[in-house]
Amino acid sequence: QVQLVESGGGSVQAGGSLRLSCAASGRSFSSYATGWFRQAPGKEREFVAAITWSGGTPYYAGSVKGRFFISRDNAKNTVYLQMNSLKPEDTAIYYCAAGRTFITNTGVDSYDAWGQGTQVTVSS
Repeated sequence: QVQLVESGGGSVQAGGSLRLSCAASGRSFSSYATGWFRQAPGKEREFVAAITWSGGTPYYAGSVKGRFFISRDNAKNTVYLQMNSLKPEDTAIYYCAAGRTFITNTGVDSYDAWGQGTQVTVSS
């Protein structure tokens, strides 16, 4: 079983940057694909980005491609989401997730373990 804890959320003005971290515990974390999802008020949870267990070529949602960058450090059991050029529509609770899945599987059901989420607020 993998446990995930997100950090790094906060409030920022449009155009700013934030870096989210996801600290994992559990021996098998390095064998899991890891993804970031987000959920805005009144909306469904949506896929943002994912990376394989080996840190290979990531996969991104079209709405964040070129602005957000996912990376992982298996030695530290940590996954990061660097968010640049933030927009008000990026405001949401951001969740880290892990699962034995292909990173192109963007559904929430593809992931087995979830963090508690961290709030990101972007003001105009």
